[in-house]
Amino acid sequence: MMQTLIHPTAVIHPSAELHPTVRVGPYAVIGEQVRVGAHTEIGAHVIIEGPTEVGVGNRIFPGAIIGTASQDQKYTGANSALRIGDYNTIREFVTINRANGEGDATIIGNHNLLLAYVHVAHDCVIEDQVVITNAASIAGHVCIESKARIGGMVGIHQFVHIGRLAMVGAMARVDRDVPPYMLVEGHPARVRALNQVGLRRAGVTEAEMRDLKEAFRILYRRELPLAQAIAQLATLPPSEHLEHLQRFLTYAREEGRRGLTPGGRATMD
Repeated sequence: MMQTLIHPTAVIHPSAELHPTVRVGPYAVIGEQVRVGAHTEIGAHVIIEGPTEVGVGNRIFPGAIIGTASQDQKYTGANSALRIGDYNTIREFVTINRANGEGDATIIGNHNLLLAYVHVAHDCVIEDQVVITNAASIAGHVCIESKARIGGMVGIHQFVHIGRLAMVGAMARVDRDVPPYMLVEGHPARVRALNQVGLRRAGVTEAEMRDLKEAFRILYRRELPLAQAIAQLATLPPSEHLEHLQRFLTYAREEGRRGLTPGGRATMD
């Protein structure tokens, strides 16, 4: 370990494993059963408790508290974990909790951006290239798929699933699943439109966009039962995006799911 990269006021447990290129700022505390990968930067006053794995090239800003025990009242001290992938940016005062169950893990993927004061609760899964804006609170067992965008001060109910490339507007209250590619906002949240800006930024072609617009109309303008809407989606030209949407909707119908976010007024071309 290259001590020149670790501030002398940092407190690091003897069993913690830090790659020699890790930088640790003043008064940071790194606990037992913590592993940190190469070129990760840990800012001042950061606390990391274990079992926690942090991958390569992450930036953890001052005051973040990572890997602490679940806040769920059902948590009884199980040896659960937090796993953080590579090249994430975790800004000031973010809190991320470990999972509830023995051997279970809260999972943060790669290339995510969590802005200041975001809270990620136990057993969540945040996939890749997700942006979560300031002071959003994410309850337990939430899954947020890749490239979704979560606005500031959003509240997401436990067990909710947010689909790929969805956009959740600021201060929304999300208590049901949000299908991929949709834009939702409101209190409670409602699907307002297709997330066209996000889709174009992601490289979706105009032909794919037309089909996704039609998928939006089937789901949110024709007042069909969900089973019939899924059947109509199958008549559209096949694409990876539509197939993913159909899988998500089928999953949303499973027993124990919270149902889909309903529609509201939309602005569509």
